[in-house]
Amino acid sequence: MSFLSGKNMVGGYGGADILKGCSIEVNEGEIAVIVGPNGAGKSTAMKALLGMLDLKQGEITFRGRDISGLTPQDRIAAGIAFVPQTSNVFTSMTVYENLEMGAFLRDDDISTTIEQIYQLFPVLADKKDQLAGELSGGQRQQVAVGRALMSQPAVLMLDEPTAGVSPIVMDELFDRILEVRQSGVAILMVEQNARQALNIADRGFVLVVGENRHTDSGRALLADPEVRRSFLGG
Repeated sequence: MSFLSGKNMVGGYGGADILKGCSIEVNEGEIAVIVGPNGAGKSTAMKALLGMLDLKQGEITFRGRDISGLTPQDRIAAGIAFVPQTSNVFTSMTVYENLEMGAFLRDDDISTTIEQIYQLFPVLADKKDQLAGELSGGQRQQVAVGRALMSQPAVLMLDEPTAGVSPIVMDELFDRILEVRQSGVAILMVEQNARQALNIADRGFVLVVGENRHTDSGRALLADPEVRRSFLGG
Protein backbone atom coordinates (compact mmCIF):
# COMPACT_ATOMS: atom_id res chain seq x y z
CA MET A 1 0.00 0.00 0.00
CA SER A 2 1.35 3.43 -0.95
CA PHE A 3 1.93 5.94 1.82
CA LEU A 4 0.54 8.97 -0.06
CA SER A 5 -1.32 8.32 -3.28
CA GLY A 6 -3.36 10.21 -5.84
CA LYS A 7 -5.17 7.88 -8.22
CA ASN A 8 -6.73 8.85 -11.58
CA MET A 9 -6.70 12.56 -10.80
CA VAL A 10 -8.72 14.82 -13.12
CA GLY A 11 -9.03 18.54 -12.51
CA GLY A 12 -7.51 21.98 -12.85
CA TYR A 13 -8.28 25.65 -12.36
CA GLY A 14 -11.50 27.17 -13.65
CA GLY A 15 -12.99 25.11 -16.44
CA ALA A 16 -9.84 23.60 -17.92
CA ASP A 17 -8.55 20.19 -16.86
CA ILE A 18 -4.78 20.21 -16.38
CA LEU A 19 -4.72 16.74 -14.83
CA LYS A 20 -6.23 14.13 -17.14
CA GLY A 21 -6.22 10.94 -15.15
CA CYS A 22 -2.67 10.88 -13.81
CA SER A 23 -1.65 8.87 -10.77
CA ILE A 24 1.17 9.79 -8.36
CA GLU A 25 2.32 7.97 -5.23
CA VAL A 26 5.18 7.79 -2.78
CA ASN A 27 6.02 5.15 -0.20
CA GLU A 28 7.34 5.65 3.31
CA GLY A 29 11.04 6.51 3.34
CA GLU A 30 11.12 6.90 -0.45
CA ILE A 31 12.05 9.72 -2.83
CA ALA A 32 9.59 10.03 -5.71
CA VAL A 33 10.18 12.58 -8.45
CA ILE A 34 7.72 14.09 -10.93
CA VAL A 35 9.33 15.31 -14.15
CA GLY A 36 8.10 16.35 -17.58
CA PRO A 37 7.87 19.33 -19.92
CA ASN A 38 6.44 22.70 -18.94
CA GLY A 39 2.66 22.58 -18.71
CA ALA A 40 2.60 18.85 -18.02
CA GLY A 41 0.72 19.29 -14.74
CA LYS A 42 3.59 18.43 -12.38
CA SER A 43 2.98 21.17 -9.80
CA THR A 44 -0.78 20.85 -10.24
CA ALA A 45 -0.60 17.16 -9.34
CA MET A 46 1.29 17.99 -6.17
CA LYS A 47 -1.20 20.71 -5.23
CA ALA A 48 -4.02 18.26 -5.78
CA LEU A 49 -2.45 15.92 -3.24
CA LEU A 50 -2.43 18.77 -0.72
CA GLY A 51 -6.05 19.70 -1.48
CA MET A 52 -5.27 23.03 -3.13
CA LEU A 53 -7.64 22.38 -6.04
CA ASP A 54 -10.88 20.48 -6.36
CA LEU A 55 -10.68 17.29 -8.35
CA LYS A 56 -13.47 16.27 -10.71
CA GLN A 57 -12.33 12.66 -10.43
CA GLY A 58 -9.80 10.72 -8.44
CA GLU A 59 -9.01 9.69 -4.91
CA ILE A 60 -6.30 10.88 -2.53
CA THR A 61 -5.26 8.46 0.21
CA PHE A 62 -2.72 8.86 3.00
CA ARG A 63 -1.71 5.97 5.25
CA GLY A 64 -4.56 3.96 3.77
CA ARG A 65 -7.18 6.61 4.59
CA ASP A 66 -9.18 8.56 2.02
CA ILE A 67 -8.31 12.23 2.61
CA SER A 68 -10.00 13.61 -0.51
CA GLY A 69 -12.41 15.63 1.63
CA LEU A 70 -9.81 17.15 3.97
CA THR A 71 -8.72 20.79 3.76
CA PRO A 72 -5.06 21.59 3.11
CA GLN A 73 -4.59 22.51 6.78
CA ASP A 74 -6.10 19.20 7.87
CA ARG A 75 -3.74 17.36 5.52
CA ILE A 76 -0.79 19.26 6.98
CA ALA A 77 -1.98 18.35 10.48
CA ALA A 78 -2.18 14.71 9.35
CA GLY A 79 1.52 14.74 8.41
CA ILE A 80 1.96 16.24 4.93
CA ALA A 81 4.23 19.27 4.43
CA PHE A 82 4.56 21.34 1.25
CA VAL A 83 7.25 23.76 0.08
CA PRO A 84 6.06 25.88 -2.88
CA GLN A 85 8.47 27.05 -5.55
CA THR A 86 8.05 30.79 -4.88
CA SER A 87 7.08 32.99 -1.92
CA ASN A 88 8.12 30.17 0.40
CA VAL A 89 9.69 32.23 3.21
CA PHE A 90 8.55 35.16 5.32
CA THR A 91 11.12 37.70 4.14
CA SER A 92 10.46 40.20 6.97
CA MET A 93 10.99 37.55 9.66
CA THR A 94 14.28 36.14 10.91
CA VAL A 95 15.40 32.62 10.09
CA TYR A 96 14.46 31.52 13.61
CA GLU A 97 11.01 33.12 13.36
CA ASN A 98 10.43 31.36 10.04
CA LEU A 99 11.23 28.03 11.68
CA GLU A 100 8.87 28.85 14.54
CA MET A 101 6.09 29.47 12.01
CA GLY A 102 6.59 25.96 10.68
CA ALA A 103 5.53 24.59 14.06
CA PHE A 104 2.28 26.55 14.27
CA LEU A 105 0.20 23.38 14.64
CA ARG A 106 2.37 22.00 17.44
CA ASP A 107 1.84 22.61 21.16
CA ASP A 108 4.96 20.84 22.43
CA ASP A 109 8.58 21.89 22.90
CA ILE A 110 10.09 22.63 19.47
CA SER A 111 13.67 23.27 20.58
CA THR A 112 14.89 19.75 19.73
CA THR A 113 13.44 19.98 16.23
CA ILE A 114 15.07 23.37 15.68
CA GLU A 115 18.44 21.90 16.66
CA GLN A 116 17.87 19.07 14.19
CA ILE A 117 17.19 21.64 11.46
CA TYR A 118 20.39 23.47 12.38
CA GLN A 119 22.32 20.21 12.13
CA LEU A 120 20.82 19.56 8.70
CA PHE A 121 21.42 23.14 7.52
CA PRO A 122 24.31 24.59 9.58
CA VAL A 123 24.14 27.95 7.78
CA LEU A 124 20.70 28.53 9.32
CA ALA A 125 22.19 28.34 12.80
CA ASP A 126 24.77 30.93 11.81
CA LYS A 127 22.08 33.22 10.38
CA LYS A 128 19.23 32.48 12.79
CA ASP A 129 18.82 36.16 13.71
CA GLN A 130 19.08 37.44 10.13
CA LEU A 131 16.03 38.39 8.08
CA ALA A 132 15.16 35.69 5.57
CA GLY A 133 14.78 38.36 2.89
CA GLU A 134 18.51 39.12 3.16
CA LEU A 135 19.59 35.54 2.38
CA SER A 136 20.74 34.08 -0.92
CA GLY A 137 18.35 32.01 -3.01
CA GLY A 138 19.89 28.75 -1.86
CA GLN A 139 19.77 29.79 1.79
CA ARG A 140 16.11 30.77 1.43
CA GLN A 141 15.38 27.32 0.08
CA GLN A 142 17.03 25.83 3.16
CA VAL A 143 14.83 28.00 5.35
CA ALA A 144 11.74 26.89 3.43
CA VAL A 145 12.60 23.21 3.73
CA GLY A 146 13.58 23.63 7.38
CA ARG A 147 10.30 25.38 8.17
CA ALA A 148 8.34 22.54 6.52
CA LEU A 149 10.26 19.97 8.57
CA MET A 150 9.33 21.79 11.78
CA SER A 151 5.87 20.20 11.55
CA GLN A 152 7.57 16.78 11.78
CA PRO A 153 5.87 15.55 8.60
CA ALA A 154 5.65 12.00 7.37
CA VAL A 155 5.64 13.28 3.77
CA LEU A 156 7.59 16.29 2.49
CA MET A 157 6.49 17.68 -0.88
CA LEU A 158 8.91 20.00 -2.69
CA ASP A 159 7.96 22.05 -5.76
CA GLU A 160 11.09 22.85 -7.80
CA PRO A 161 13.43 23.04 -4.77
CA THR A 162 16.51 23.81 -6.92
CA ALA A 163 14.92 26.43 -9.17
CA GLY A 164 17.22 29.38 -9.71
CA VAL A 165 20.15 28.09 -7.65
CA SER A 166 23.68 27.33 -8.80
CA PRO A 167 24.75 23.74 -9.65
CA ILE A 168 26.83 23.62 -6.46
CA VAL A 169 23.85 24.67 -4.32
CA MET A 170 21.63 22.22 -6.22
CA ASP A 171 23.98 19.34 -5.38
CA GLU A 172 24.01 20.42 -1.73
CA LEU A 173 20.22 20.59 -1.56
CA PHE A 174 19.94 17.11 -3.08
CA ASP A 175 22.40 15.84 -0.46
CA ARG A 176 20.22 17.31 2.29
CA ILE A 177 17.10 15.78 0.71
CA LEU A 178 18.80 12.39 0.85
CA GLU A 179 19.52 12.97 4.55
CA VAL A 180 15.87 13.78 5.19
CA ARG A 181 14.87 10.55 3.41
CA GLN A 182 17.24 8.60 5.65
CA SER A 183 15.25 9.81 8.66
CA GLY A 184 12.21 7.95 7.28
CA VAL A 185 10.37 10.90 5.73
CA ALA A 186 8.78 10.23 2.36
CA ILE A 187 9.72 12.88 -0.21
CA LEU A 188 7.73 13.80 -3.30
CA MET A 189 9.46 16.31 -5.51
CA VAL A 190 8.75 18.20 -8.74
CA GLU A 191 11.99 19.02 -10.55
CA GLN A 192 13.04 20.65 -13.83
CA ASN A 193 16.56 19.26 -13.33
CA ALA A 194 15.22 15.86 -14.34
CA ARG A 195 18.47 13.98 -14.79
CA GLN A 196 19.86 15.00 -11.39
CA ALA A 197 16.53 14.39 -9.65
CA LEU A 198 16.04 10.93 -11.14
CA ASN A 199 19.57 10.07 -10.08
CA ILE A 200 18.50 10.25 -6.41
CA ALA A 201 14.93 8.99 -6.91
CA ASP A 202 13.59 5.63 -5.84
CA ARG A 203 10.68 6.19 -8.20
CA GLY A 204 9.96 8.59 -11.04
CA PHE A 205 6.85 9.77 -12.85
CA VAL A 206 7.09 11.40 -16.27
CA LEU A 207 3.96 13.48 -16.95
CA VAL A 208 2.92 14.80 -20.35
CA VAL A 209 -0.23 16.96 -20.74
CA GLY A 210 -1.61 15.76 -17.42
CA GLU A 211 -1.15 12.06 -18.07
CA ASN A 212 1.41 9.45 -17.01
CA ARG A 213 3.81 8.79 -19.87
CA HIS A 214 6.44 6.76 -17.98
CA THR A 215 6.57 5.36 -14.43
CA ASP A 216 9.53 3.38 -13.14
CA SER A 217 12.47 3.51 -10.77
CA GLY A 218 14.74 6.53 -11.15
CA ARG A 219 17.53 4.32 -12.42
CA ALA A 220 15.32 2.62 -15.02
CA LEU A 221 14.01 5.94 -16.33
CA LEU A 222 17.55 7.28 -16.67
CA ALA A 223 18.43 4.20 -18.72
CA ASP A 224 15.31 4.29 -20.90
CA PRO A 225 16.29 5.47 -24.42
CA GLU A 226 12.92 7.12 -25.07
CA VAL A 227 12.98 9.00 -21.76
CA ARG A 228 16.57 10.07 -22.40
CA ARG A 229 15.77 11.26 -25.92
CA SER A 230 12.50 13.03 -25.14
CA PHE A 231 13.05 14.46 -21.67
CA LEU A 232 16.72 14.32 -20.70
CA GLY A 233 18.41 15.79 -23.74
CA GLY A 234 19.76 12.54 -25.15
